[in-house]
Amino acid sequence: MSPDAAVPAGRRAAMPFILIAVLIDMVSIGLIVPVLPLIVGTFTASPAEQAFWFGVVTFSFGLANFLGSPVLGALSDARGRRPVLLLGFTGLATSLIVTGLATALWMLIAVRLFSGAMQSNAAVANAYVADITPPEQRARRFGLLGAMFGLGFTLGPAVGGLLGAIDLHLPFFVAGGLAILNGLYGFFVLPESLPPPKRRAFEWKRANPFSALQGLSRLHGVGPLVAVIALAALSQFTLHTSWVLYTTFKFGWGPAQNGASLFVVGLSSAFVQGVLLKHLLRRFTPQRIAAVGLVGSALTYLGFGLASEGWMMFVVIVAGTLVGGGAQASIQSLVSNAADARTQGRTMGSVASLQSLMAVIAPTIAAPLLSLVSHRPPGDPWIGLPFYFCALLQAVGATLAITHFRRQRRLAPALSV
Repeated sequence: MSPDAAVPAGRRAAMPFILIAVLIDMVSIGLIVPVLPLIVGTFTASPAEQAFWFGVVTFSFGLANFLGSPVLGALSDARGRRPVLLLGFTGLATSLIVTGLATALWMLIAVRLFSGAMQSNAAVANAYVADITPPEQRARRFGLLGAMFGLGFTLGPAVGGLLGAIDLHLPFFVAGGLAILNGLYGFFVLPESLPPPKRRAFEWKRANPFSALQGLSRLHGVGPLVAVIALAALSQFTLHTSWVLYTTFKFGWGPAQNGASLFVVGLSSAFVQGVLLKHLLRRFTPQRIAAVGLVGSALTYLGFGLASEGWMMFVVIVAGTLVGGGAQASIQSLVSNAADARTQGRTMGSVASLQSLMAVIAPTIAAPLLSLVSHRPPGDPWIGLPFYFCALLQAVGATLAITHFRRQRRLAPALSV
């Protein structure tokens, strides 16, 4: 039986289908967030060595995903979204279970390479949403998708922290089981969103990551936003790489505390993107929301680095998400609206590839920065060095975005004549 034949005839693609798939996917990924750095630590002998090898493990996933995302995105334009999502669910389940069984560092690195090459679920989910949504509603719909990401990171890390306190390997097996469940849901329930007339033949020359990034930069009206996406992603992945080790070094947190902090991140993000964003879009343009959000994010990173007590991290999380939580969905909608119906997968794959490239670069920056400050006593403000770097990146991105939006407003009257 083919994947398409498994879905009952006449079922139309709709937001609830993809939202459920993304929620299960993100819960399974979120489960391992509090424990993956600690799994790496079981194979190392010092905090500096742990930071280095965790960077290598993260680098491996990002490198493979950078190469694979535009290929999978273009493949979804040619074959449809469902088959590529099913491939991603299968790859994720395999990688999670093998990671839980790993007995050496080389196994962790190998399985992250495999997982990165096989998985482009976020990019294909964004293309799926673009398929079924008119341009003027995409910021709101991307916000709902972001809310599922946030909700997944609310449930996943919290449960992962509790399971990790029992056994560090347990979250990986539970997450692998959820990924298998998502694969079954995708096969039997999730309908296709891209009808055959709107598909585009697969071309290797368009699918390689460098051509894909060039195509992304040529989209009308996007321009400097490519650099903004890159800087925001580099900041975000530097935070992801640094978070658990930073809180461990500075506050002495374990899996439970890190799980709780990520629970608050996810809950705040789900509220902003799922509830607050629709009200903001009624009063402000996506450009205004993006600009304010980028400035707010820069201040949030600075707040993380300056926090002297663990409870302050929770305050910064909530305040920062309320101010900056709508930026990503707004920028995503601007990029998606610049692409046509036949290239949504390639465009979203290109964005994912760019973000994955930043995921490759981030560990090479975060790990040395953490190593530089790992010897400092708990509470030392210099332990926040990675977050000061993130704040600088986000400030540059905010400046580029605001300048771009102002230039577009000046040009708009001339273009309409």
